[in-house]
Amino acid sequence: MKSPTVVAAAISFLTTGLAIVMPALMTPVAHATTLPIVTGMKYGQASSVLRDAGLQPVVATTVGDREAWPDCLVAFVQRRDRQDPPNSGGGKTTLALVSLNCDGDVASATTPGYSAQSPEAKAINTAAESAQ
Repeated sequence: MKSPTVVAAAISFLTTGLAIVMPALMTPVAHATTLPIVTGMKYGQASSVLRDAGLQPVVATTVGDREAWPDCLVAFVQRRDRQDPPNSGGGKTTLALVSLNCDGDVASATTPGYSAQSPEAKAINTAAESAQ
């Protein structure tokens, strides 16, 4: 049978050890790479910002075909961590899945585009008015 001193020392070690370990286990883990806000930027500029942040930009979806990808507006960005295949020698790759809006102009009765009330259409109309 163990002496009461050994048992008390073991209980004390376990409780202080748990007091140290439990907060570490309960602390939320922050992602090493944060997702910069690039929504509303042109993809050419947004992809540079994403690369500078350590992300690999990947176009996931597009809407419209009136603009080339570098001139399309970024509508949505989502972070995705991808683990490389086993035995490939690689690690984890952090992707930025990007949705692009390539309509390029305000919608009319004959052409697709941004809603007249959208921020993009309002910016286009303001630029056109100031150019006149």
